[in-house]
Amino acid sequence: MSKNLLLILTRNPELGKCKTRLAAKVGDKTALDIYNFLLDKTVSFTKDLKVEKWVYYSEEVWENDIWDNKVYQKKLQKGKDLGERMMNAFKEGFLAGFENIIVIGSDMFHLNQSDLEEAFSKFKDHNYVVGPAEDGGYYLLGMKSLREELFQNKTWGTNTVLADTLSDIKDEKVALLEEKNDVDHYEDIKDIEAFEPFLKHIRK
Repeated sequence: MSKNLLLILTRNPELGKCKTRLAAKVGDKTALDIYNFLLDKTVSFTKDLKVEKWVYYSEEVWENDIWDNKVYQKKLQKGKDLGERMMNAFKEGFLAGFENIIVIGSDMFHLNQSDLEEAFSKFKDHNYVVGPAEDGGYYLLGMKSLREELFQNKTWGTNTVLADTLSDIKDEKVALLEEKNDVDHYEDIKDIEAFEPFLKHIRK
């Protein structure tokens, strides 16, 4: 068994239930199409990664979808907010015997397999790995043992999450990755060529 585990938190791609901030500008159907595009992208850069991979669904586990059952173990998120859901996923991973655990979401366009390999390599001489997002949150969080306060007293989805998280581990060996942008708003994608086909209908 690999000692490395990648947790992927995902929302079930259902109309009106995903990418709601993006949908406010582009509409529910386009938001869903974009989210499915991002899910495909996430599969493409995680499927060949030489670590264990668990996918955590928001609503229910889907047996037959883009996440290959032979590559990904499928689980259900538990908890009333993002922090609790991440904490419980980490907890489950450490209880299963993994030593290095990283969590990502499924809405990253600029992430690739080598980024994740680099992140796991940081555990050689760091206890924590953080991928800062441009919006003041993070797109990746990794740790060698469960630190529950990282998931508590945070205002999730706001620009204080990264600073508050780093404050919790300021005395620890933390590896900071390159800053990247996740996809939450229209402004995050409007200038990226790959998203143009989805946005034609709202071009000014």
